[in-house]
Amino acid sequence: MNAPHIISLGCRMNIAESERMRAMLAGEEDLVVVNSCAVTTEALRQTRQAIRRARRDHPAARLVVTGCAAEIDRNAIGAMDEVDALVANAAKLDPRAWNVPGEAPPLAPARTRAFVAVQNGCDHACTFCVIPQGRGQSRSLAVAEVLREVDVHLAAGAKEVVLTGVDLTSWGQDLPGEPRLGVLVEAVLAAFPALRRLRLSSVDGVEIDPLLFDLIAGEARVMPHLHLSLQHGADLILKRMKRRHSRADAVELVTRLKGLRPDIAIGADLIAGFPTEDEAHHAANLAIIDELEIVQAHIFPYSPRPGTPAARMPQLARELVKARAADLRTRAAARRAAWLQSLVGECLPVLAERDGTGYAPNYARVALPSGTVAGTIILVTPSEVREGLLA
Repeated sequence: MNAPHIISLGCRMNIAESERMRAMLAGEEDLVVVNSCAVTTEALRQTRQAIRRARRDHPAARLVVTGCAAEIDRNAIGAMDEVDALVANAAKLDPRAWNVPGEAPPLAPARTRAFVAVQNGCDHACTFCVIPQGRGQSRSLAVAEVLREVDVHLAAGAKEVVLTGVDLTSWGQDLPGEPRLGVLVEAVLAAFPALRRLRLSSVDGVEIDPLLFDLIAGEARVMPHLHLSLQHGADLILKRMKRRHSRADAVELVTRLKGLRPDIAIGADLIAGFPTEDEAHHAANLAIIDELEIVQAHIFPYSPRPGTPAARMPQLARELVKARAADLRTRAAARRAAWLQSLVGECLPVLAERDGTGYAPNYARVALPSGTVAGTIILVTPSEVREGLLA
């Protein structure tokens, strides 16, 4: 190894932070960094697996773990034989934590899509979630700092910018004047008229401010794709999760958006088998997939996380949790397959990735002709759906 090898697990926030670490640590030899995740028990298992694999692949390297698992499960991760050191999640973008020069330029990689972390941490207290333990209180990047980072990425060749955050729609609440996310999105679009594609990572629908709603609904450069931090389709379970929206709130939001922008694709996070969930609650969870026309579903079987209120609630049998997650995945796959089939024959502008595929504005993945140059946007009219891709 003659450059740092960074392994990123979990959310888009980790992807964005890994890119910044890669730039910050450029020139550091024989270093492996595992940017870990601990959002679920399975994520923690995958973190441990990644650490062991990294040690096998790089036996002589210094292996450092950071990210949420290094915070939430610090003692156990630090005790692994493969791990040489831990860096606190809050310090992973601080050059002093890595003993590297603080004045290192924030060079961006030449990627087709740039993930820009504009917010970190969370002030909410959802009963199932350990993320506030791993990332702390909500804090926002000022508009000027966001614009500087976007500028660097665009200069390096990025054609699409993805704004990310742990609780993205809470951006600005800790800044002077408490601006809302719509202000930031509008500022990015105004500052970079040549930016053709701006995308948002997961958002909390109840926090979408009026300006942001208008931009999502009517601005062509904001991609027609909205991923909701929905979590469940039953009101009682949402209440026990301590979410701040109801089922009706989600339905009303999506109905309004689709009325103004019919091509918008809806994604959502859904948790299966939350404590006290009964058959009626599960049926409501299944039904919300069809009611909101969720075509990009992230399904999580509930797993109790230490120190969370939900871990003290009456738990469902693990086999039942797994079965309900499988039900949700089957329903979501059927909805997605029908959606992809509806796009056959439609001319789509697709941003080419480096693996021979690309993404349409609605985040449908498309197989591209051999030889397509990564970073270009080409028009594709798919003729079929093949192995989950438009082709």
